[in-house]
Formats: sequence, C-alpha cells, structure tokens
Amino acid sequence: MKFYNSLTKKIEEFKPLYDGKIIMYVCGLTPYDNTHLGHARTYVAFDMLKRFFILKGYEVFHIQNITDVDDKIIKKANETNQKPNELTEKFHSEAMELFKKLHILDANIYPKVTEHIPEIIGMIETLIKKDFAYETETGVYFEVGKFPKYGALSGQKIDEIRAGTRKEVDETKKNSEDFALWKKTNSEIIEFSSPWGRGRPGWHIECSAMIGKYSNMKTLDIHGGARDLIFPHHENEIAQSESANEVQFVKYWLHTGFLTVNNEKMSKCLGNFVTLRDVLTNHTPNAVRLFFALTNYRSHIDYNPTQIKQAEVTVKRILNFMDKLNNAISKRKKKNMHNKELINETKSKFRNFYHFLESDFDMPTAITYIFSIMKSANTVFDDDAYDYETFGLIKKEMENALYVLGIENEIKKPEDKSAQLIELLIELRDDARKRKDFKVADKIRDKLKQICVLLEDNGTKTTWKIQ
Repeated sequence: MKFYNSLTKKIEEFKPLYDGKIIMYVCGLTPYDNTHLGHARTYVAFDMLKRFFILKGYEVFHIQNITDVDDKIIKKANETNQKPNELTEKFHSEAMELFKKLHILDANIYPKVTEHIPEIIGMIETLIKKDFAYETETGVYFEVGKFPKYGALSGQKIDEIRAGTRKEVDETKKNSEDFALWKKTNSEIIEFSSPWGRGRPGWHIECSAMIGKYSNMKTLDIHGGARDLIFPHHENEIAQSESANEVQFVKYWLHTGFLTVNNEKMSKCLGNFVTLRDVLTNHTPNAVRLFFALTNYRSHIDYNPTQIKQAEVTVKRILNFMDKLNNAISKRKKKNMHNKELINETKSKFRNFYHFLESDFDMPTAITYIFSIMKSANTVFDDDAYDYETFGLIKKEMENALYVLGIENEIKKPEDKSAQLIELLIELRDDARKRKDFKVADKIRDKLKQICVLLEDNGTKTTWKIQ
C-alpha cells in the first residue's frame, strides 16, 4: 500500500510500526454546536480507510479525541447559560448518533481533554525542563525557534509566520510565533489547577498529551484530519511532541480536502454550513457515503444535493444487483455453465479494484471496476445456465467492496405479520394467474406496489422485496 504523506509531500510505501497492527489518530470534534456535513466528509474518509485495513487483516487501534475545552465552548456556554460539560456532552452525543447512522465505525477510545489534565501538565513540565517552553504572566509558551524542523509539515517559514502575526498588548511572549501550552485564567467557567496557577491547556498540547498516553512508543502510524488543521495545529503537535519525547511523532500524515459550498470551505465561522442531521433527513446514509467516495479523499468536494440524489440512484442499482445476484445463486439450476471469460474478467477487475485502493486510496477509480463487473454480470443473468462459481466469487468480492464503502442494505422487511400477509396476497395472485384471471393478478400486484412491495416473477416462482 502507498499513501501521500503530507509531511514528505510524496507517495510513500506504507509500513506500520508493528506487524498486523495500525495505530491511527483522527482529530475529533470540538462539540459546541451541531455537527455539519464537512465534519462527516473527513470521518467517512477515514472510516473507509479503516474498513480497508480491517478487510486486509490489520488490527486498527483508532483514537479520536473530544476537545471539550475551547474558547468557542466557553463563549457558547456563557451565551446559553449552560454548564460547559453539559453543552459538550449534548452536542457530542448527538454527533455520535448521526455518525452511527452514517455507518461510521466507533473509535476504540474517545479521550476527553478534561479527563487528561494531569498528562497535559506532565508534558508541559517536560518541555519546560528541556528548555523548549517558558512561563510568562499570561501562560506557558512553546519557543518555536528552538525546534529546527518547525514548518516541515506546512511549508511555513518562521519569517513568514512572524510577518503574519502580531504581539497582543497583554502578551509577554518572547516571540510572536510562540504558541500557548497553558493559558492562565482568572475565575473562568473552565479552569484547572496547575504548577503555574489556575488555567487551561492550549489547543495543540491536548492532542499530543493524549496521543502520548494511548500510543505505544509515543509514535503513530497515521495521524489524520482535515487539511485546515495542517497549520498551526498539526505543525505545533509535531514540535511539542518530538521535543518532549525525542522520537518521531507520526510516520504518515493524511489529510482530507474541504467540503465546500459554492467553492468556499463549509464552516461554522462563515455560517455556510449544512448540518449533518438535515442532510440525513433528506438523503440516505448510503447516498451520502457514495457521494463522498466518488471524489478522492485529498480533493475538495462542493456540496451538491443533486449529486447526492444521483448517488442514491446508483446505490439502488448496486443493491438491486446484489438482490439479483443472490436470487440467481439461490436458483441452483441443474445445468451449470462454466464461463471462463467471465471468471477471468471478474478476477482481473477485482484485482484492479484493490490495486487502486492500495494506490493512495483512489476510491473513485476503484469504484469504476465495481460498475464494470455489474455490467458484465447483468448480461448473463438471463442465460439458461449460470456459472455459479463465478457468481459466488462476484458476491463475495462485492460484499467486501460494499463493506469498505460502508454501504449497507438499510431496507428492512416488514414485521412478521405484515410479511405473512404479503405472502398470502402473493398466493392469491398465483391462484388468479393459474385461473388466467390476469385482471385480479394485476390488481394485487398494483396494490402491493403502492405499499412499496415489488414482485419479481421467475417462471412459476414469485419473490418480493421492499423498494
């Protein structure tokens, strides 16, 4: 497998730190408001990647933090007269409920900043001891100039950073580019005791401290997040983590492109965001996931409800194909044709599917081979004899592909009593057909169609499904 590493700016062979195991950290939510579709884009991308690793037999230890200490949380809590922990718990729980609907697999652990203050303080003390950090009247700061590799991830140069920043009047930092590890406070609604007085941690140190606790050797295989986190957040994580631990912080940095609205980044700050709840009210989770999958994870996607609806149509085609495939396999006709051309084509196209997933997770190209397999298989469904061996292979590989995509058959059959009633109506229709009373047979079919029950006649046998 190969991935584009944001640190080295090139495609690299992926080699985990441990055989058969991958440690992956994805920057989590700052839950002060409703989660939007832009968040979902990043988490779905890493969910698909995680599913692919699992399919290949890796054990994935997935860490996703909860930033429950932040200026935005304090502001929202003050505005709404809520306790910060109640606010963050409410919005994070709602987000997790929506992510579950979107078929996103749970992380192994969701560490909260408020529950890791001792680890954060310990890391800051280490940085001070090693002379990478200093205390002032307003807090504790990391001295960027003492970390020679600063800017390697983002491409930023110290002079450029200085030119784009300014000293605040109340700051006593040595240099404008130095960033806060601990902010001293005075009776704020979120603050903790520390060796430097009451205060709260800076944003960047939070992730580094929690990663240090939950990753072996304090090094990650993969650190992921949206592209806008590269600077300053991820750049600062590298500086403080490698200064404190004296080992490589992350082997592979992977970043997703933005979800945009009219080519402008979807953001709560800009007020142009679409909530995930609203999107899932109007579209199925399968359609949203396929909409994301049809664009490379590193590229920007412009929000387009029409394209999500088109993805819905495509999902129905895929699931209908799976129904036809299962139906064909269940027939087990006595005559079994061995279609050498189809089996060679099937194996070749699925090899290509996996090849492109292993090439920087090129899902858009990989999916084209799925559609191609469906087209070829559809041409032989009506043959007098089937190649059951090939159909079995197609089914297995299609199920694997749909697992990676996270596309699930969400259509549930009615309760047993309803199913029994449908079966009874089908029997009545079959009797009418035997009597050549096609008017009654057609009327029963039409009534069932009105309640989204579709009938498929295969010779003398009739099957049904919910559309």
